[in-house]
Amino acid sequence: MPSGLGWLPDGELLIVSMKDRRLLRLAHDGSLSEHADLSGFTPWFINDMFVDQSGRAYVGCVGYDLMAGAEPKPADLLCVEPGGSARVAADALEFPNGMAMVHDGATLLVAETAGHRISAFSPIGNEGLSDRREWASLNGVDPDGICAASDGTVWVADSAHHRVVRVEQGRGVVQEISTGSLHAFTCVMGGARGDTLFICAAPSYREDERRGTRDAVILAIDV
Repeated sequence: MPSGLGWLPDGELLIVSMKDRRLLRLAHDGSLSEHADLSGFTPWFINDMFVDQSGRAYVGCVGYDLMAGAEPKPADLLCVEPGGSARVAADALEFPNGMAMVHDGATLLVAETAGHRISAFSPIGNEGLSDRREWASLNGVDPDGICAASDGTVWVADSAHHRVVRVEQGRGVVQEISTGSLHAFTCVMGGARGDTLFICAAPSYREDERRGTRDAVILAIDV
């Protein structure tokens, strides 16, 4: 069950394998290998990921049996070095999910889905993350995947409310775009001018409901 994706500096692709809690590496020749085994850090799924320019990958743990409908519990954010060694980068987050880097790599943003907020950290190279703080409170939003916009705001997929929202530091939601009957699960900026928002949307995230279907879509909206 693939989840987060991220490019390494050499152009190879890292892929989160949620169920067996491994980080996989897709080589240029199409071969797939294990980059890191993260199963020793959590008994539950791993989920979204962000890979920085050095090839360091940040991977969020779910922390509880999501598919069984268990109550959310705090979980860790893991850091995987380019060579594959892993450690806990931050603990006790409330469902760490989508991530983005802002301020030219000086700040890592992490969406906490169950905490209804975006938290910020200062990456300090091999020494990990520091200066944990709230970047934006998101009451009424279940933040899933996020991406940074060129103006310093962040687009957030609100997985529970059929929309994406644009969030400003300290202010919260300043704009929203409906995804109709579909839930929005992640988003990214792209397009020829960098002003197109691509949104992954589907009727549900539940494996028991969606197995065997191909009804997820990617929406494209000029923002």
